[in-house]
Amino acid sequence: MPPIRVRGMTEPVVKVRDLMKYFPLRRGLKEIITMKPKRFVRAVDGISFDMYIGEVFCLVGESGCGKTTTGRLITRLLEPTGGHIYYKPTREVASQIPEKCFVEDGYVDLAQKLPKHADKLLRREIQIVFQDPFGSLDPRMKVYDILKEPLIVHKIGGSEEERREIIYRALSEVKLVPPEQFMNRYPHMLSGGQRQRVAFARAMILKPTVVVADEPVSMLDVSIRAEILQLMLDLQANRDLAYLFITHDLAVASYLCTKIAVMYLGKIVEMGPTDEVINNPQHPYTKALIAAVPEPDPKNRFKIREVPIKGEVPSAAAIPPGCRFHPRCPYAMDRCSKEEPPTLEVKPGHYVSCWLHVRK
Repeated sequence: MPPIRVRGMTEPVVKVRDLMKYFPLRRGLKEIITMKPKRFVRAVDGISFDMYIGEVFCLVGESGCGKTTTGRLITRLLEPTGGHIYYKPTREVASQIPEKCFVEDGYVDLAQKLPKHADKLLRREIQIVFQDPFGSLDPRMKVYDILKEPLIVHKIGGSEEERREIIYRALSEVKLVPPEQFMNRYPHMLSGGQRQRVAFARAMILKPTVVVADEPVSMLDVSIRAEILQLMLDLQANRDLAYLFITHDLAVASYLCTKIAVMYLGKIVEMGPTDEVINNPQHPYTKALIAAVPEPDPKNRFKIREVPIKGEVPSAAAIPPGCRFHPRCPYAMDRCSKEEPPTLEVKPGHYVSCWLHVRK
């Protein structure tokens, strides 16, 4: 998928190119004896996009489409099978990285093996906030110790008093005030929204450039979601941040995100500015996702809208040939089951992979 260029922005901070992640499946005794080829779950199967400072880039799709795997690849929690993740570090970090780590124009390829010192510096600039705040915070540690741990690992703060001041500011920034009331609490003593604020404080305390937010509001009450989303925007306004926002909720994506990429079975099938994708979807799968969003209209509360696709998502270990969406597509043609569709720019900055838009 070609990258989207955003006006007013010079160059991307992250450039993902043909990124792939295949998970091998364990073979049974019969498969080994008969020498059947290895099978893989193609979780991410060749995606490309750009991320810019000051924008919120959103990955949308059903469960199992590869959204979370993409986020984990960018944060280097997983090693990619193929492709490249080009990241442009800040000047402070770039000055401490060996020259051999740079590939072009000041970018470092995070998909390659890096020296331990450089790897540690780069990890500090790319942080992640997980979906479940209760599962991502150590229940045996107090909030103060949870926030102090990354400072110790990265040797930030020369004294205990200096680290305490950094933690104090981090809690204040995520609106956990007064900080003294939260520092000595355990995660189970906090509400879901407060725990997620602690998770954001832990990510922001290292002053990252890129933050991967993996469905950060899906585990929260509806009344708390808007507060956390607004907190993300406030943090971005106060810092130079680029967000990779992962969600299955198009309503949340339309509120928060600058650009949307729709994923299906490891591929990006449509990508473009948020308003363009939501108001003028071009791919049948995107249209189905939008049709599934309930209407907040009392007149239609008893009306059930028909979703224009049928069936279940195929297994990522047995992806259909040709267009991987064709078994569920109401517009499928013979060509769809034989050839994978090319990526076309239907409007400036709006890309779609579908044979319906290919002129005969």
